[in-house]
Order: sequence, then C-alpha cells, then structure tokens
Amino acid sequence: MNPNPLTEADLDRLEELLEAEVFGEEAMRLDEAQALICAVVSCPQPIPPGEWLPEVLGAGIEKSDDPLVGETVELLMRLNNGIAAALLADEMVSPLLYPVDEGSEEYDFAAWADAYIYGAGLGGDWYDLAGKHADDLDELLEPLFVLNGMLKEDAEKNGERWFPPAEEARLIADIQENLPVIVQTLYNFWRAKRGGGTVQREEPKTGRNDPCPCGSGKKFKQCCGSPEKLN
Repeated sequence: MNPNPLTEADLDRLEELLEAEVFGEEAMRLDEAQALICAVVSCPQPIPPGEWLPEVLGAGIEKSDDPLVGETVELLMRLNNGIAAALLADEMVSPLLYPVDEGSEEYDFAAWADAYIYGAGLGGDWYDLAGKHADDLDELLEPLFVLNGMLKEDAEKNGERWFPPAEEARLIADIQENLPVIVQTLYNFWRAKRGGGTVQREEPKTGRNDPCPCGSGKKFKQCCGSPEKLN
C-alpha cells in the first residue's frame, strides 16, 4: 500500500469512488468519512479497519473482487493513516466540508459533527471509559453537540433556556472556526489517558447541572460552563 498521505487528486478520486454505483448509495460522503476516521483514530481503544470500513462503505465493501472497492479501501486506509499521523504530531486536521445545499455558501458542519459522534460510538461508551474525567470529556464533546443541534434540542425538550439567536450564531461560528482545535484536543485527551496522564484541575469541579458559582442563578452549563466557554 502507498504509504504517502493523500494528495488533492487522491481526495478527488476518493470522493468520486464513494459515489460509485458499486456502493449502492450506501457509502458515506467524503466529509463524513473524514469525520468518522478522526473519531476512530482518537478512540480510547483501537478500532480495527474491519469494524469501521463497513460503516463508511456499507454492504458494498463485501464486493472485494471489484477493483473499485479495493481502490476505495486503499485510499480510505491512506486517509486514516494520514489523519492519525497528523493528530499524533499535533498538526490538527482541517475538516473537509460540503455546502448545506448546492450553491449555498453555508457549510454542513452538522453532518461532519454527526459523523464524528457516530465514529466515537464505535469505540464504546466514551463517558464510561473516561472514568473520573467524564465531566471533562463532556465539556470537550459539547461543541460537537452544538454543531449538530442535539444540545439545543435537549435544552428545548427539557424546558431549559437556550442562547438568543444572535448569541447562538456567534457561538456556532466560533465552534466552526475552532473545530480543528476541538478535534485535536479530543485526540490529546485520549492520548493522555492511554499514556497514563491525567487531566489536571486547579480548583474543584462544578457539575454541569449545578448552580453556577458566579451567582447568576443559572445552571453552570448555561452560564460560565456554557459551550461558548469550551474552546
């Protein structure tokens, strides 16, 4: 297998292959595949290709005798290796993004975040595996749940206050800009855990649903611990 990172031409070819008829429209888009792989290489436990490749390609991966399938798998493995090397070197990964709609200038960060969260689930329950650092992990993941709308949906379902539209727009724009940093920080979180490192705190941890220590009367997660503060 070619050990070199993917070139722009390789990425274009992979994008084309993921849309090939052999996959029956079951394969992920290139942006989703990249996001899932970012999560997979960050997982607290190794996820073998035999587990994540079918998630990216669907049932088409079973057609191993088709040369297009073999070519797609090879390019995906090179994408995986390139992402792993970049995150290990603290180089961060720039997300590949598609417009929300054809001709739109708005990019589909929600799809990217969804695919990352789905990929994280392949590595087991991250919160259980984080142990005593589950609250720290929760803070690191919250920006992704903001991007895909799940945090807002949960707040509205539970009758909790959410950000006003202008503030929400600023928050989302800030998370979008800092997405490479967020992904790198999540990778570093699990790298520290695997290496026996610990997440240091200078003061006692305030629970996400505890009253905010600033005295505002709001829950910590909706005040000083809001997603806006996580980056």
